Parts: sequence; C-alpha cells; structure tokens
Amino acid sequence: MGNKLIRVLVVDDEPMVCAHLRTILGSAEDIEVVDEAHDGAAAVEAVVRHRPDIVLMDLRMPGVDGLTAIDRITKLDQPPKVVALTTFDADQYVLRALRSGASGFLVKSTPPEDLISLVRVAADGHAVLSPVAARRLVAASSEEEAARERAKLMASKLTERETDVLTCLGEGLSNAQIASKLFLSEATVKGYVSRMLVKLGCTNRTQAGLLAYDAGLVSR
Repeated sequence: MGNKLIRVLVVDDEPMVCAHLRTILGSAEDIEVVDEAHDGAAAVEAVVRHRPDIVLMDLRMPGVDGLTAIDRITKLDQPPKVVALTTFDADQYVLRALRSGASGFLVKSTPPEDLISLVRVAADGHAVLSPVAARRLVAASSEEEAARERAKLMASKLTERETDVLTCLGEGLSNAQIASKLFLSEATVKGYVSRMLVKLGCTNRTQAGLLAYDAGLVSR
C-alpha cells in the first residue's frame, strides 16, 4: 500500500462497538476511520459520501440490515471492499454476506493487532477469510444442496487450467502462491483470475473461493 492511508467506514448498531473499533484502528498510522454508521441505510449514504477503501459491516442491525447494505454497496460504481463483522464465525448471515459480495469477515472478538493487520490485508485486495472457517460455514449451510448444483454447473464451464486456479482460490492461496504451485507467472495467474471471475459471475476472489467449496473442488 506504500504510504497510502486506508480509509475505513465502521458500521454497527452498537455505538460502543464503533468506539472500540475506532480506537483500535485509529492507533495505526496508515488507517483512518472516516465515519461510522449505525444502520444499513446510513452505511450506504456514508459510502457514497466518503468513498472509503474498506467498510467493516455488522450484519445484524434493526431497520436496513447489513446484508441488504452489502448488496447495495457492491452494486455501486467502484465499490469499497466490505468485510462482515460477526459475533461467531459459523453465523449463516456471514455465508449470505459472502455470497452477496463481501470480501471476507471478522469476528468481533478479533485481537486488536490482528484486526489492524486484517484491515491491511483486505485493503490489498486479499480475502479476509480463514479456509477452516469457510469450510465450517459451507458445511453448515442449509442452502447447500442448491448452491452445490449451481456451483458444479458454473465450474463445468471452465477450462482445466482455470479449474486448477479456482481450486487454489478455494484453498485461500495468493496469486504468488498459485503461480508457484502451478508453475505459472504471477501475471498469468492474475489474468486467469480476472477472466474466471467474469465467467463465473463472481464479484471477487472470496465469492470464487466459496464456489470452489460448493463445487466440491476443495476437500472439506
């Protein structure tokens, strides 16, 4: 990221949670909390007003909830990266948030130093998602059967090499790690990922990674 400030919007219906996140993130020199919002509607307005790089979004809020807000935000022109905030990592709302375009999720009890580093990871365009948690989420999904059928159909349209790359995304690998594993250049991997996202109709790497789980490409 160089010296570029990472601009963050914090969204939670509990002002105390917002204050806590502000204090933690504000202690990092390269992160600025530009605003906070206490419901989904205010969150969408704040995104339009401030154009943050990252939105930390609580999912369960009265009025317009986080899922609806994520759906609206990811449809904006040049949307920010949205990271879902949750109380426990097997929350079905999280899976729905990821399918709606969130680039990952954080548990609210994440230690302060980890929270700062994970915001930096998200700002760099990587998924904030542990493969273990993703497996648990997908396994717990009540919509799993329909999602599996759809994912298998989508994955069947890919070439063999694209399928290899998609499997690596499901394993949570970075472009550099995929390049090393498949003996490709990083630029080639980047090209594969971009084309694949379009083919699969995925917003980001996280959605593609989930699709790899659903299609059975990654062992659970």
